[in-house]
Amino acid sequence: MQRFTERRVLITGAASGIGRATTLRLAEEGAEIFALDMSAEGLAETASSVGDPTRISTRVVDITDAEAVREAVAEAIGTMGHIDVLLNIAGIHMMTPLHHLDVDVMRKMFEVNVIGTALMCRETVPHMTEGGAIVSMSSLSVHEGNPYMGGYAASKGAVLAFSRTLAAELLSHRIRVNTVSPGGVTTPMTRAVAAEFATTDIDLTYYVQPKLHFGSAEPEQVASVIAFLASDDASHITGSDVRVDGGSHIS
Repeated sequence: MQRFTERRVLITGAASGIGRATTLRLAEEGAEIFALDMSAEGLAETASSVGDPTRISTRVVDITDAEAVREAVAEAIGTMGHIDVLLNIAGIHMMTPLHHLDVDVMRKMFEVNVIGTALMCRETVPHMTEGGAIVSMSSLSVHEGNPYMGGYAASKGAVLAFSRTLAAELLSHRIRVNTVSPGGVTTPMTRAVAAEFATTDIDLTYYVQPKLHFGSAEPEQVASVIAFLASDDASHITGSDVRVDGGSHIS
């Protein structure tokens, strides 16, 4: 498939995990990509994995920094001319058990997951074409309620609410806005969270239960759903959330 031929894509979180897998998927389908992340090394690895290096440009950026986001989007416009697709993949995930809730940790997740997404949308939408698409990352934790993940779930719930509101706001501009809610995905971020869990005395019985009947997803499986929502195959879908959860929600 070449669903993204002559499409210009701006993506955050492109240095690893779902962001890298999505970048590679869309490049394979013909997209021109401007990729953002905090990790210069990770971005370089992603770019080197793209078959045609002329299809990708990269920039290191902190998406919580409004001026840095403005400059990054301006560079993307200067490089690509316009933007057809915005993919807000960047995010962070940390535990926030109530009995020793770290407000600074919770605040950081909101800054990256919510404010970062909102800043990217604010700066990008004026440069998007009619018929464009925005896809942002929510989480299965919003729908299920996973213990010790209150801060993360709250931040991703905010992304979901923000995205549905933005979908209504952009109807007249013919720009679609959707979210994806993954369950367990094998990424560096989720491995780091698992390692953090392993160092605590928290009761993890809940997470031992067989929740993901198809097992943890690979980043490429989530990337394929993101690619669908960003493509014209989903031209009649906006304000929706797609769960990629291995059947967890029908347990």
